[in-house]
Amino acid sequence: MIGSAWAADAAAGSHSLFAEPTFWVAVAFFLFLAIAGKTLWKGITETLDKRTAAIAKALSDAEQLRVDATRAKAEAEQMLAQAATDARDIINQAREESERMQVRAKSDLETAIMRREQQARDRIAQAESAASKQIRDAAVDAALSATRSLLREQAAGPNAQALVDQAISELPRRLH
Repeated sequence: MIGSAWAADAAAGSHSLFAEPTFWVAVAFFLFLAIAGKTLWKGITETLDKRTAAIAKALSDAEQLRVDATRAKAEAEQMLAQAATDARDIINQAREESERMQVRAKSDLETAIMRREQQARDRIAQAESAASKQIRDAAVDAALSATRSLLREQAAGPNAQALVDQAISELPRRLH
């Protein structure tokens, strides 16, 4: 059909649109585009679809990461709150233990002071007792000496010496 149209144009001798090679180049180009465009369009759309799928997957992954990050943040905040509570509990326990230790130390100090005071009283009592015994012993010795000398001066005769010796020997037993 094109050949006969061409022949008719050539016979007519006029310049028609069909006689122009640019027209046929344009027609061939559009036909090429129609045939090749379908393949190109299919390739372009597949590439765009793949890219869209990749972007959708990346968005989905990003959303999942956001959810995970939000969950991790909530867990971290919960752990932080728990740690703060634990720290407050530890501080309170330490304060209570410190107060108990202060009370115990005060009690131990008071007990030690009372014990030392009692020891000092016991030592004083022992010293007083020892001093009293020494004074008594000195008094007994002085009394014995005085009695011996008085009896020697006042007593005379043979029986007197026996009585003096007997009294002197009984004196320490009676004075203690």
